[in-house]
Amino acid sequence: MILTHRPRRLRVNQAIRSLVRETNLSVNDFVYPIFAVEGEKIKREIPSLVNNYHFSVDMLEAEIKEISELGIKAVLLFGVPDHKDAHGSEAYSENGIVQRAIKEIKRVNKEMLVITDVCMCQYTDHGHCGIIEDMYVNNDKSVDYIAKIALSHAKAGADMVAPSDMMDGRIGAMRDVLDSNGYTEVSIMAYSAKYASAFYGPFRAAANSTPQFGDRKTYQMDPGNSDEALREVELDIVEGADLVMVKPALAYLDVVRRIKDTYNIPIVAYNVSGEYAMIKAAAEKGWVDEKAIVLEKLTAMKRAGADLIITYHSKDAAKWIRG
Repeated sequence: MILTHRPRRLRVNQAIRSLVRETNLSVNDFVYPIFAVEGEKIKREIPSLVNNYHFSVDMLEAEIKEISELGIKAVLLFGVPDHKDAHGSEAYSENGIVQRAIKEIKRVNKEMLVITDVCMCQYTDHGHCGIIEDMYVNNDKSVDYIAKIALSHAKAGADMVAPSDMMDGRIGAMRDVLDSNGYTEVSIMAYSAKYASAFYGPFRAAANSTPQFGDRKTYQMDPGNSDEALREVELDIVEGADLVMVKPALAYLDVVRRIKDTYNIPIVAYNVSGEYAMIKAAAEKGWVDEKAIVLEKLTAMKRAGADLIITYHSKDAAKWIRG
């Protein structure tokens, strides 16, 4: 029998495979998470996130210069304060850890896109993402504080704010506060479909943000739902989000695809700490080829429809892509 159709003709060597590849990774796809802590001369490896570090503000310069040289153009900044209270007051302090870190990053490289995590969990003594009343997170009171935090980040020089709390109405409240104070050019990356996931464990250890009671299932999404994700995304777009996010990424690529097919808006996939830690642990055991599996995973996120990928692999992936 003579075969007319032979798809393998386009796989016979690396050159032709590269020419017809449908999805390609670029260093421009990556956003690199950075954890800023109080103190001086601190560069301390995070046990749960191998090769990622806590940096005091005075130690950020070398890290920003390194990632700039790798071609990484954006960071997602998290703060880990020393002081915590019921209202997370350090989150919106003019001299807070994130506010000082923003200024330092911009001093080192004014072209670096600084995205700030806007949440309260690292800053509250109870570890929840909002204001607690009767052992429950009060949505509307929390939104007022979240908007206040976003404004303080904008004043410090943030290019983009990224609310990760999952309170209803926070995108509209942030947009109103930013615009009314003259920060119309500061964009919002909405954690629109953030699931109540078991993949966050290593991050919570890194950020010291584990809830002191209960869990976050009353405000983060149920892992069984994807129609709900579309509703959340639509609400955030209407309220003024510039980008929308799916978190975690790997177990929710179907959600990324559904959003991509439904809305004409940039989509961010957050390749979270648990996804990173599992690969690192398996690679250390020699069970997987780390480079191959990381690049395959990140490619899958782009193939599903992600325009940007927040990943702790950013530095390694940038080196591998650049050769």
